Amino acid sequence: MKVILKENIETLGQIGDVVKVAPGYARNYLLPKGLAIAATEKNAKAMEHAKRHLDYKRNKALEQAKQFAAKLEALALTISHQAGEEGKLFGSVTNMEIAEKLLAQGVELDRKKIVLAEPIKQVGEYTATVKVHPEVTATIKITVTAAE
Repeated sequence: MKVILKENIETLGQIGDVVKVAPGYARNYLLPKGLAIAATEKNAKAMEHAKRHLDYKRNKALEQAKQFAAKLEALALTISHQAGEEGKLFGSVTNMEIAEKLLAQGVELDRKKIVLAEPIKQVGEYTATVKVHPEVTATIKITVTAAE
């Protein structure tokens, strides 16, 4: 089944793209949530008419993502964690903990968008990558200290 995307979907494409998906995926997920419309001739003409609006929406989302990324990069997180001798942590610092610390600083972010290169298992300074938008990423500085 062919559909026209009304929103950016990471696994499918950008706003306005005509993509072929499984009929059940379109019927049960994309269409009810308003993420896409059926690719009929009438909808295609309406979509062409709305293309300017969609381009504006895409550019606006990109600008908001860039502003959000700048806000994230200005933050520096300090996480206190139980540690043993030589700075080795009991457990590890996860993206869930990082998301909670960001929420405490007033930044709401889905933990799945935070990417750690490797699990943080030592005291020290690290960086985490955040996928803000398909075209925009930000880096967060994380300092892990031993809890007293």
